[in-house]
Parts: sequence; structure tokens; C-alpha cells
Amino acid sequence: MNSYPKIIIHGFHALKYLTLRKAINLLQLRLSYIFSQRESLIKSNASPSFISVEPYNFCQLQCPECPVSQRKATEKAFINEKVYFKTIDELKYKLIHVIFYFQGEPLLNKKLPEMIQYAHKQRIFTSTSTNAQALNPEMAREIVLSGLDKLIISIDGSTQEVYEQYRVGGDHEKAISGVRNIVEWKRQLKSITPFVEIQFVVFKTNEHQMREMKTLSKSLNADRLVFKTAQLYDFENGHKLLTSIDKYARYKKMANGKYAIKSKLQNRCWRMWSGSVLNANNDLVPCCFDKNSSHTFGNLKGNSFLSVWHNKKATDFRASILQNRKQYDMCRNCTSK
Repeated sequence: MNSYPKIIIHGFHALKYLTLRKAINLLQLRLSYIFSQRESLIKSNASPSFISVEPYNFCQLQCPECPVSQRKATEKAFINEKVYFKTIDELKYKLIHVIFYFQGEPLLNKKLPEMIQYAHKQRIFTSTSTNAQALNPEMAREIVLSGLDKLIISIDGSTQEVYEQYRVGGDHEKAISGVRNIVEWKRQLKSITPFVEIQFVVFKTNEHQMREMKTLSKSLNADRLVFKTAQLYDFENGHKLLTSIDKYARYKKMANGKYAIKSKLQNRCWRMWSGSVLNANNDLVPCCFDKNSSHTFGNLKGNSFLSVWHNKKATDFRASILQNRKQYDMCRNCTSK
């Protein structure tokens, strides 16, 4: 269920961030991407058009398909603020979008509104995704005041019983209240942002509540409701969470009885070419599918972003994608083209 007038307004709002320098950089990225597929010319001096930043690498929930739930308490880390601010300063003239999310729950970093505001003041589009368990009235007010452009709130069920089957440890009412808090502060502050998108990941356990979720989303006055396919691990022999609704199933059963991802895996990846992820340990990793940061390009503490993004390790990794993308587990479970 989408409110198309709101989506159109949001689209025009996003265009205000696009400058001539950013457009030229994006064109350079696109051309180098196209030529590299044909000629293996993987060198480029362009800057990323987007980056993902991980404010915090832990979460208060225990979702079964999320790697964060397997981490040890000793591995908890907040993003280094100096590294973050330095990165924004370095990239701000060509950077279009900053996504404040990777693996952990971003709202657990109390400095998040300040981080968003800094990017917003540099005229960069900002977004984040949250389980909304920490989206109380105070945090909601700070988020609206920060200038955040888009807020994705994950609510995978219209009742607590269904919701908690995947969002283990989560409180459905807190998630609902989080939406209400944001919508109310937008009203009080007369702000059109953030654009509030409720995201419902479709599983076997919740697919029967999709219609109810449309009604709930409308009653909350969210700007958009999105039904999303689920990324699952160990899917080759099927999975208990895999939905029976083909439209929302990322995997299909093959003739040999095994399951495989539906999308054709080609030796290219625009997502990896146009952006990167800065995790909470200040490491630069190829993309958001590298959930365990197994393929780090380098650490930004003491190094500039572009020196790492263009180093030999990063360049060689992109070259290997152009030769054989299937060699990487994270790519074999990816829908990006």
C-alpha cells in the first residue's frame, strides 16, 4: 500500500540535494562501471555516490537470520565520531546519500541525531532503518529535528504473537508507538521529513497478515508500506521461514529439488561500484551483504576514505567480481545487479 502523492513529494524533495558536481561524479561512476564490464578498466578516480555508516554494531533483538545475534558482548562498538565527521568532510561535495545503517540498531547510538544533522547541513540526503524499540518521544523529536529524510521502520506482523516469531525479544507495541511518535513530531514541528516507510519482511510465519498490515499502516498515517523479500541463510534445502507467496520469495525450487536465488547472478555489481560501507570498527567493506565484514578494504582511522576506497585491495576485489562473482558466498545470496 503506497500513498503516491507523498512518494512524489518525497521524490521532488530528494532532488534538491543533487548538484552539478554530484551529477558529474555519478556520470563518471556510471561510465567507468559500463566500460569496466567490457574492457576490465576498473580504475576510476570518482567518489562514491552513497555510503552506509554503522552507528552501532549491536541490537537488542535476536532475529534468527541476523548475524548480529551471534556476536559476543565484547565485540560491541560505536562508530568513531572523528572518523565519521572526517569522512563526510572529505566526500560532501560529491556524496548524494548517507545511509545510517548496516547491521546493528542505529538508534542505540545516542549521537545518531547529531550525526544525521551534520550530513544534512552538508546537503546530503540521509536515511536510516530501525526496529523502533528505542524510538520514544524524545528520540523521535530529535530525529525529526535532525533533518533525516527517510526513516524505515521494520514491523513484520500486525500482532505481537506473529511479530515476535522473527523479531525475537521485540515489543510490537513499542514499534507501533515509534511510528506514532515520529508522525506526531512531524505534525508538531510542521516537517515533511522524515518520509516514514514501514517495512514488512514476508516470511511463512507472517504472510497471512499482509492485508491486516495494510490497514494498520494506513491507521498509523505512515507514508508508505513495503513488503520485502527475506534474505535467508542455508536456503539450498528449503527453509521454514520461506514464504509460500512466490512474488515475495527470493528463492525458487529447481529441478534437482534444491533451492536457488531467483535473480540471475551476473559478473557485475553497481551497488559495490557506486558506494561502500563504513562499519562501527572503522573498516571499509564492499557492501551491505558483507555482513561479517569478511572482505575489508582497510581501516579509516588514520587513512582517508578515498585512499582506502581506491587502494589495490579494493580495486582487485572489484576486478574479481567482474571475473567471477559466484566465488563469494555473500554474492550468491544477493539480488543486486
